[in-house]
Amino acid sequence: MGHNTVILAAGRGTRMKSQRPKVLHRLAGRALLQHVLDAAAGVPALRTVVVTGHGADEVEAAVAASGCVCVRQMPQLGTGHAVQQAAPALDPAAATTLILNGDVPLVTTATARALLDACGGERLVLLTMTPADPHGYGRVVRDATGERVLAIVEEKDATPAQRAIGEVYTGMMAAPTAALGRWLARLGNDNAQREYYLTDIVAMAVADGVPVAGIAVVDETEALGVNSPQQLADLERRLQRRQADALMTAGVRLADPARFDLRGTLECGADVEIDVGCVFEGRVVLGDGVRVGPHCVLRDTTVAAGARIDAFSHLEGASVGTEARVGPYARLRPGAVLGDEVHVGNFVEVKNSTLARGAKANHLAYLGDATVGERVNYGAGSITANYDGAFKHRTVIGDDVHIGSNCVLIAPVVVGEGATIGGGSTIVRQAPAGQLTIARAKQVTIAGWQRPRRPGKPGGSASGGG
Repeated sequence: MGHNTVILAAGRGTRMKSQRPKVLHRLAGRALLQHVLDAAAGVPALRTVVVTGHGADEVEAAVAASGCVCVRQMPQLGTGHAVQQAAPALDPAAATTLILNGDVPLVTTATARALLDACGGERLVLLTMTPADPHGYGRVVRDATGERVLAIVEEKDATPAQRAIGEVYTGMMAAPTAALGRWLARLGNDNAQREYYLTDIVAMAVADGVPVAGIAVVDETEALGVNSPQQLADLERRLQRRQADALMTAGVRLADPARFDLRGTLECGADVEIDVGCVFEGRVVLGDGVRVGPHCVLRDTTVAAGARIDAFSHLEGASVGTEARVGPYARLRPGAVLGDEVHVGNFVEVKNSTLARGAKANHLAYLGDATVGERVNYGAGSITANYDGAFKHRTVIGDDVHIGSNCVLIAPVVVGEGATIGGGSTIVRQAPAGQLTIARAKQVTIAGWQRPRRPGKPGGSASGGG
């Protein structure tokens, strides 16, 4: 039997005040349309058809990897007209066709399945809700018993009595595929907006003796669409709270769930604590007992058990070992791999480098394209000069090395095990193991030297700047 899925994604979204197609605006880090595709993927269809229109090239490029079929609605003449464009692309062997909206991103797989099950290829099933303010929605007109749906009346065409109805149509439905094709062929545009309304098929179904049912959405958040930046922001907070609640139910301690943002996936072990203002993007994994301080950003990063990420640190494409400590104000860039008990402190940046167990870079330092051994102490102000203007080169620092403050290690260079580099050194050749290496200019004092003075300005020191 199986089913088709149609996702309507042709709208312009003029109230978004944006050149970006509405369905490509982002919610929790993903396009609105991608959320809908993900929900639909939970009930695999024989064929999924996305109806594009405004910004069609961008929308179609964005969904190319999903394997769906794209058809264009040009011009956009209403929801019925949109489904008419999809009809030739539907699999006729599918008993049911599920219709979803690309700008209603939080519909769940469970709701999509409920619509399909209720339809069963025999009934027209509408997803309805009763919002506090029904303004803008088509009203659900039922018979005197309240059991059967007789029609959907768009607000602009509704009488005052119909506008007083609280139950509204969400824009999502499931219909018998063969009957849907017949109804679409009979649609007209004799209405206030001169558009082809998909909702007109309800009256056709009633006339044809096809049962029409309305099932109420469990959580109205699933049925809320995005037509403005305000609505997008409202859904963002609703979704973030939903995600925060799920994490807290699993035992994660969030200092304030209203100040938490997840834009991907977050896997947490036991006794994880997350302070306010943190953002998680891509895939992030936090081991048992991890503590994340306030206002941190973690993207595609793994943090092992017992590690601590202090305030205002930014980690991307990094791996942090057990009992390690990062920050505050640290930056780990892609390829940063910190071993167990490593300390990376304030204003330290690490890129494409490994730091072995117990290594420390506590202040104002840069490590790029470096291999750092165990128990290394990397001094404040020191850097690896890894780029020669054309190529990147690697610095290798052996176990138990001490790098003094304000050193420059000009790669490629090797610092042997147990070596000490004197503060202020510029190292361009191998530093032997177990020895002190110093490379700095001899200190000289010039007696009788005076600062330059401007003509006609006796005394006074020269001003800075240039």
